[in-house]
Amino acid sequence: MTSKLAKPVVRQVKPLLSLDKEEARKRALNLYKAWYRQIPYIVRDSYLPKSVEQCRAKLREEFEKHRNLTDIRVIDMLVIKGQMELKSCANKWSQSCHIMNFFKESYEQKPKDFLSKFMDGRP
Repeated sequence: MTSKLAKPVVRQVKPLLSLDKEEARKRALNLYKAWYRQIPYIVRDSYLPKSVEQCRAKLREEFEKHRNLTDIRVIDMLVIKGQMELKSCANKWSQSCHIMNFFKESYEQKPKDFLSKFMDGRP
């Protein structure tokens, strides 16, 4: 009687684009290659104060940040967002200030000891 009541529930989620991890990996690599090829044109047309090498290094850093993702739906979502951003940059819908937001400094840790807080001007 209890065996009928205690059935395991497995919910299947619908994939966004990719059916397996290998397909998601290929999509991410194709996006990386498309960005890599488009960077010289973006730098030239947007008059960025960065070189092509600096932009490609930033591209690699952004992709490396998400290297350890395993959820296929999250990978697909990031690929879709990356494609939209690439299209925006390639069609010159993004201004140079929007592109420069990728180069914002990462999170700065707040000072913890008294002297560092004092020198930073914090109470």
